[in-house]
Amino acid sequence: MTPKEIVQATLDFAHPERVAHSFPESDLIWTRETAKTISTDWRKVDATRWERTDEWGNTWARIDPTSKGEVVQGVLDSLDSMDAMVFPDYSRTADFEQVRADRAAHPHAWLIGSVPGFTFNVARKLRRIDQYLMDILIEPEKIKTLHNRVDAVLEPLIRNYAAAGADSIMFPEDWGTQTATFTGPDLWREEFFPRTKKLCALAHSLGLKVFMHSCGAIGEIIPGLCEAGIDALQFDQPELHGFKNLAAYQKNHQITFWSPVDIQKTLQTKNEAAIRQAARDMLDTIWKGRGGFIAGFYGDNESIGLEQKWQEIASDEFLKWGTRQRYA
Repeated sequence: MTPKEIVQATLDFAHPERVAHSFPESDLIWTRETAKTISTDWRKVDATRWERTDEWGNTWARIDPTSKGEVVQGVLDSLDSMDAMVFPDYSRTADFEQVRADRAAHPHAWLIGSVPGFTFNVARKLRRIDQYLMDILIEPEKIKTLHNRVDAVLEPLIRNYAAAGADSIMFPEDWGTQTATFTGPDLWREEFFPRTKKLCALAHSLGLKVFMHSCGAIGEIIPGLCEAGIDALQFDQPELHGFKNLAAYQKNHQITFWSPVDIQKTLQTKNEAAIRQAARDMLDTIWKGRGGFIAGFYGDNESIGLEQKWQEIASDEFLKWGTRQRYA
């Protein structure tokens, strides 16, 4: 089976010959558009601080040269200023030539088109997160207008990724803290479920799968995400959810989970036996030789304070244990 066929069989729970994985040599290749926006590269502003502007106009900062950083100033001081905001334009097919080139260069790999987020991830960064959550409650009509404008930006992005040959899109949507989701499930169901479902339906109608990354304890909305059409959920802290709990979601939904060995718990022990056991436990509990699990690799060891060898141990165990014959 080709890497692309391995991933497809994984998503279909069609018993791939081995576990799909994103460590070298990865079965999955990232690609992105080259639309000209107001975004900038990272720039060092003092001895310990870097800043950049994203495609929406938000200011990001970080205190090291490698991490993803975080938004420190949203572009919207007020919801009333959204009419003056310059939104990205992803409607030009010429901006997806790199995607076509990546498809041609990697015909047998699974090609993922990078999306900046769905409605929540984009909109929450335009305002401070605490202010944004308040806006949802006290300015619901203005927030709906903002959300509609964000969704209108994302739709041509999805269409053009499909036309350029991507196999899936993937977006980040950090919905929770370490203990709870940012909103209650009722509010999520009312405002965000239909938007997620609509964008997923568009992607599926074009032949794309939909992958989502999320941090935090989001268990109360995972069933809704599955129902909305998310095909794969990527977690860097699978132990925050519990392997058995993740497997339980698969009883009602054909949902795939994509995770490394937990980057905040097990990897931090630097205990080879524990790391190998965690890799086996995920395969035994979630993958089971049938699919539904992609073995991950966190891409920034420096930011989590680990030498790469600890993830390489996990990768080795995923490869050794993750064969269909072992589960026959």
